[in-house]
Amino acid sequence: MTSAQSTSLLHFSGHQHLRTRLVLSILSGKAVKIDKIRSDDQNPGLRDYEVSLLRLLERVTNGTIIEISVTGTAVLLRPGVIAGGPVTHECPLSRSVGYFLEPVIMLAPFSKKPLQLTLRGITTDDKDLSVDLIRTVTLPHLQLFGISDGLELRIKKRGSPPLGGGEVQFLCPIVKQVKTLNFVDRGKIKRIRGISHAVRVNPQFSNRMIEAARSVLNRYIPDIYLYSDVYKGEDSGKSPGYALSLLAESTTGAMHCAEATSQPGVAPEDTALLAARALLAEVRRGGCVDRAHQVLVLLFMVLGSEDVGRCRIGVPTERTIQLLRDVKEYFGTTFKIAPADSSDGAEQELLFSCYGTGYVNTNRTLA
Repeated sequence: MTSAQSTSLLHFSGHQHLRTRLVLSILSGKAVKIDKIRSDDQNPGLRDYEVSLLRLLERVTNGTIIEISVTGTAVLLRPGVIAGGPVTHECPLSRSVGYFLEPVIMLAPFSKKPLQLTLRGITTDDKDLSVDLIRTVTLPHLQLFGISDGLELRIKKRGSPPLGGGEVQFLCPIVKQVKTLNFVDRGKIKRIRGISHAVRVNPQFSNRMIEAARSVLNRYIPDIYLYSDVYKGEDSGKSPGYALSLLAESTTGAMHCAEATSQPGVAPEDTALLAARALLAEVRRGGCVDRAHQVLVLLFMVLGSEDVGRCRIGVPTERTIQLLRDVKEYFGTTFKIAPADSSDGAEQELLFSCYGTGYVNTNRTLA
């Protein structure tokens, strides 16, 4: 490799934060090599879902070169252009479609053509964001940056673990540039919404979860609407399961979310109580963005127009802290982090601000 090439090749080790690093590589146009992927593990190398994600990234881009070492412990990605258009992908049953949707959502607005992505597999599990929360919480976060017309996630079929059978369709418009974010007032929680779903079990389970969640949440706020979503026959996937997804929205549009999924031997009521308490804990952490969406919002702040973007965030997660380090490597952007005054008893809140890179979507085809 020539010295000119090696300077633009970034190098990381380990399987942690793989998705974010691949996304940053494609957005920045800088090649990345990730090695020592579970090299000390009894079963070393990439897992099936990580290989599947690499294949999906190949499909939504054009000209991307991905090389995986023989042992699977190293991967080299040379990014092409984000192409978009219609893409269909079968996700392995080891992770839900949320694992694959999250990184694609970060890339899709900067495609050449609007993305129409169909994913098949598990729609809700206990590891990744469910399709319900992606539809009701993640997509509204994109609207903060001016990405809204034609943005949609359709849940065609639900699929619970272990056999899945779900199908979702994600439609995303393209933008030339994302807006600068200035989101520092988290407001007061004004309403709680939720989706309770049960597939291939007694439909009553859905109502039992709603009742149990209300028993906790009604003490907090009166404006609560929990919707029971029942899928039957072919559309209910191949395995029984149920889950409750909740979101709290504030007067300024800040959103916090939590969910709980069915576990063997756990009653629907207990699942709902877990979700309700997790939501209240998430609200208590404060900030204008919840933990699940810190990475998405901070990344789009980096890509914003050449102006200072600001956002109030609760305690950053480990994933968020790593993103801040990686963004400096890829884009040379650093964040200024200062304590935010939280007089109303929220936990430690921070004010994140950065100067946007003025990222322009050069891929898009002009109509």
